[in-house]
Amino acid sequence: MLKLVFPFVLAVSAGISLVVQQALNANLRAVLNSAAWSGFVSYFVGVVCMALFALALQDPLPSAAAAARVPFLAWSGGLFGAIFIALAIFLIPQLGAATFFALLIAGQMFGSIVFDHFGLLGLPVHPVSAIRVAGAALLVGGVVLIRM
Repeated sequence: MLKLVFPFVLAVSAGISLVVQQALNANLRAVLNSAAWSGFVSYFVGVVCMALFALALQDPLPSAAAAARVPFLAWSGGLFGAIFIALAIFLIPQLGAATFFALLIAGQMFGSIVFDHFGLLGLPVHPVSAIRVAGAALLVGGVVLIRM
């Protein structure tokens, strides 16, 4: 049971950390009067933290040959992270954190169902089912309730 509980707790903690991150980014935007610079600061601090993490793990730098084998699209993950951060910086003050994250989760669920169904970007195929669609629809219902 503990084997299952610990990953769930970590996943919930990751979700909470996203709320904290985006609230802090929105506050930074207000102080700096710049969404771009608050996003830059967020990524810069993140890069420093990840470099320290790699050093703590004593991970060797990947070789140039390994980097050359990485498919082009795999390098674009940071782009989608930047889109997320930029949109969160703009939308959380307008929508509120609960509504923003409810919509975000609904979008993630619908996107995940499509990616799973078709095995997009190398994911294993998990066919769409009525239960999965119902779960995503319940999330949308939750968005409506949070907005009331």
